[in-house]
Amino acid sequence: MAKNVSKLNSKIWLSAPHMSGHEEKFIKEAFNTNWIAPLGPNVNGFEKDLESYLGVNAHVAALTTGTAAIHLALLLLNVTSKDEVICQTKTFAASVNPVLYLGAKPVFVDSETDTWNMCPILLEQAINDRIKKGKKPKAIIVINLYGMPHKVNEIKNISNKYNIPIVEDSAEALGSCYFNKKCGTFGKLSVLSFNGNKIITTSGGGALVSNSTETKAKTIFLATQAKEPGIEYSHKVIGYNYRMSNILAGIGRGQMEVLDNYVALRRKNYSYYLNELESIKDINFLIEPEGFFSNRWLTCIKLSTKQMREDLIKLLQEHNIEARPSWKPMHLQPVFKEYPSYLNGVSEDIYNKTMCLPSGSNLSKNELNRIVKVIKAYFE
Repeated sequence: MAKNVSKLNSKIWLSAPHMSGHEEKFIKEAFNTNWIAPLGPNVNGFEKDLESYLGVNAHVAALTTGTAAIHLALLLLNVTSKDEVICQTKTFAASVNPVLYLGAKPVFVDSETDTWNMCPILLEQAINDRIKKGKKPKAIIVINLYGMPHKVNEIKNISNKYNIPIVEDSAEALGSCYFNKKCGTFGKLSVLSFNGNKIITTSGGGALVSNSTETKAKTIFLATQAKEPGIEYSHKVIGYNYRMSNILAGIGRGQMEVLDNYVALRRKNYSYYLNELESIKDINFLIEPEGFFSNRWLTCIKLSTKQMREDLIKLLQEHNIEARPSWKPMHLQPVFKEYPSYLNGVSEDIYNKTMCLPSGSNLSKNELNRIVKVIKAYFE
């Protein structure tokens, strides 16, 4: 009886890692061949797996984190302390912090309601205003929030019009598509994350995606302390220790074998929540626009009021179920309060009223039932 009670009340996590069993063969091979360093056949193999998956002339460099990938992307675009970088305000801080690593200034742009991502109208307004102030932005960092693609064509047209390159942060969007083209391929440079809570994981890790072998080679050069060729340890520029290890890449290779299945399972979670909860008038879901395909990394629901959101998160916590508010916009963060923002109120409204539900690919039907039962009880 005690075991049944324990299982019934076991913790339900927001987005737990999901091991497939395929990972062990690659890790075992690394140990057996003593490839433990941050190089080796698993790193090369993982990069090739990702390149094959992404297609469209993708060239992938496997790194320690998605944050490291953004840092290197900005370096490759020659961002310096004199520059401004436009950033989506509705995101996690890791998307913006590398701008500050370089001493540059973030300029925040609000969201639109269709995808919750960067608003193209505000983006163009922000660019024009910065140009009038004598400071043309050096880059645009756009997010595919919670796996939902941004308005790719509109943002790209603005990027081309003003000749400002895009860094596409697809940390949450591996497996998502925009008109059948994979997210992670829409920027001048694009970023992936394999953190423990992502669609697939390498425990910790990320990748930078470019469209040329030359850019990939330069990324790897910077990520391995910028050591010049030859047996001497010679350095002409500052480098970083950002290369993924062969062990972690082995986990990634195993995860790639089940990526599409994990996307399907997360989308199934979303469909279950939608079917069970859409009749409640105080709950709204983010629906995919035509041509958009979200991996549904996290299923989010928007409530009618902030109080409802807070009540539901607290109630779920009391039932040992993890739920969280959506990302707090960067322009509301104390650390970024001094930087320019171009706002329409959308991201703040989403933040105040939206919560993220447990969405892991390893959620059981019983766990989903538990979550929905608590939510329904609140409204009954």
